[in-house]
Amino acid sequence: MKQVVSISLGSSSQDFEFTTVFLGEKLHVRRIGTNGSTATAVKLIKQWDKKAAAIGLGVLKDSYKVGSRRFIEKDSARLKGVATEVPVTMGGRLGDIFQEWAVRHAQTHLGNFFNNARVLFFSGMTDYKLALSIAEYTTNLQFADPLLQLGVPKLLGSLDALNLYASGAHYVKDWTLPSAMASGPVKEWTRFVLRKAMQKASVIVAPVHELDDFDLEDLAGKTVITATVNDERIGQFGAKGVATIIDGSPVMHGHVLGANLLDAMIIAATGKTPHDILEDDYLEIISGLGSEPRIIHPNGYRRVNRFAFVIHPLSQEYFKKVKPIELLSQVSPPVLMNSLEKIMAYAPPFVYSRVTGIKSPTGVEAEGWLISVGGTPKEIMRHSPEFTYRRLLDAAAMAKRLGAQIMGLGAFTKVVGDAGLTVAKRAPLPITTGNSYSASGALWAAHDAILRMRLLPAPKGKGRVKFKAMVVGATGAIGSVCARMMARVAEEVYMVSPETAKLLALKESILLESPDAKIFLSAHADKDIGAMDMIVTATSGAGKKVLDIMKVKPGCVITDVARPLDLPASEVAKRPDVLVIESGEIQLPGDVQMKNIGLPKGVAYACLAETIVLALEGRFENFTVGRAIEWEKVREIYQLGLKHGMKLAAISGVNGPFSDGDIEHVRELALAARAKLASGSARPAVEARTVKKVRARKKAA
Repeated sequence: MKQVVSISLGSSSQDFEFTTVFLGEKLHVRRIGTNGSTATAVKLIKQWDKKAAAIGLGVLKDSYKVGSRRFIEKDSARLKGVATEVPVTMGGRLGDIFQEWAVRHAQTHLGNFFNNARVLFFSGMTDYKLALSIAEYTTNLQFADPLLQLGVPKLLGSLDALNLYASGAHYVKDWTLPSAMASGPVKEWTRFVLRKAMQKASVIVAPVHELDDFDLEDLAGKTVITATVNDERIGQFGAKGVATIIDGSPVMHGHVLGANLLDAMIIAATGKTPHDILEDDYLEIISGLGSEPRIIHPNGYRRVNRFAFVIHPLSQEYFKKVKPIELLSQVSPPVLMNSLEKIMAYAPPFVYSRVTGIKSPTGVEAEGWLISVGGTPKEIMRHSPEFTYRRLLDAAAMAKRLGAQIMGLGAFTKVVGDAGLTVAKRAPLPITTGNSYSASGALWAAHDAILRMRLLPAPKGKGRVKFKAMVVGATGAIGSVCARMMARVAEEVYMVSPETAKLLALKESILLESPDAKIFLSAHADKDIGAMDMIVTATSGAGKKVLDIMKVKPGCVITDVARPLDLPASEVAKRPDVLVIESGEIQLPGDVQMKNIGLPKGVAYACLAETIVLALEGRFENFTVGRAIEWEKVREIYQLGLKHGMKLAAISGVNGPFSDGDIEHVRELALAARAKLASGSARPAVEARTVKKVRARKKAA
């Protein structure tokens, strides 16, 4: 029986031994740790030099390649030179194969797992091949080589920087005084800088024993790529909050084998020298083992995907919430505020809020950043599209650095120019405007509101519902999809837009899908507005009056999906017998933490919710861009939203969420107004005292 031994500089508490038949040879396999003592390792190598068929040396690599340069590890070379009778291996080639395979396995089986992940390598030089593999999925790489080798408080931020460092680092390392590196202040400072880098990273690549000294604050929620993680270490990582462990090391007889030990077993069983073993040999042997890389979740399955979303001020009031201009905005006269509004349009993007706590029923979590650009709708429309594109691309670059895997465009940033197409082409990460979910949310809210108003006859079967619907801004991105959806369910649909040619083309397109639909066209909303049971306003009017609310039928449900709103609070207050809702608000799953965006806690606009749904699903792609919204995507994002626990939020109006009592009161006023009309009243006006009563009731609530 042949003896195979692995002599490791690691802990002796991890030692094991077993007997097996491997590649037709009976082997007695043993792992011996030296607790970091090189002198003990030398003694053991001499002891086993004449007894073993092959020796593996753990922890160290004999050589590694960075770019076009190959480096020989001097400590490894000295240890290998101690043995004179038997072959010695560090298992470097085999270890590289296992690690790269593990990363590619995780990317495939977990689905886009490393896309734009923030990855920290303790040593990019020793893990260079692995870094090249991960760079296929993300360029957010950091390397701690100068920090850990030289005590320089600087991390390398790219493969190019690593190559440049490698060209001279070993010369510097040779003359660096060991006493200086080991001194207390340098050591503590090095540890501080490394811990800060670990806390910002989402993935950490390091030898397993080098992570022993770090705790929950450094490792919680992280993915660790390492090797030889046994049950004891899995428990330790679990206690430190590690979310995922990726380890390519094979398991045999209940023990995790280091690459050096498996390589020594291959040498002993085949009788070949390390240099005679080819890649084809490794492929055949690894395939014969029947194992695959391990993906371990020590605290149960957990995955956190990351997103960014661009917001911007809808008015000058926004500046009163943003430091450090908060105080200035409170004391500035209107003229100065107008100047401030113009100046802020040129401001660089900044993180307005971190978003955490989003958790899907599937177990997937999402976190992200709301990134603000400074232009109000007035300023965005005053400048050329290219002006806004540049701000959005700056925001995308910031999102990429933060580790976001997809970015959404909010409010007017998705209206400018070609509605996200140019940004999607130039941005370093996928883009979505959120318009698919905005269209879905608009009709979702309108449907819910109509049911709660109980003014229409109950639908019979699956046919069309007997009501008339109008879409104002029907040729726009969201309006066109709303019109298509209405044409499937409403008895009559009135489409309104000043773009007459587009209206005609849209009608033709809808009739191809729904040939029995009754569609009427108009350039102005007021023409047929008095007969409508439901109205959807989806213009880009930026404050322009799009309809006369005094002509609206009592009990009509108006869904205002425009941002800024087509109907300001002053207009809505004139008709308390009409239910005006701001559509698109979605209740996010989980205990959501983010700064106020003008909605109740945990509630998001549908465009933001679309970005979050795509993040939860791991769909890091350009989903909704351009002005043409696909019906299939509207339906798909609705289904994905349900899958991930999205719910329609409490229906909100200009003064906040409607309670059941509020909606019932609107219904009562509508019934009273309709009764007046039936008795001969000329118009559906509501008496002034009723209006005052409603305002007082909402204020008290």
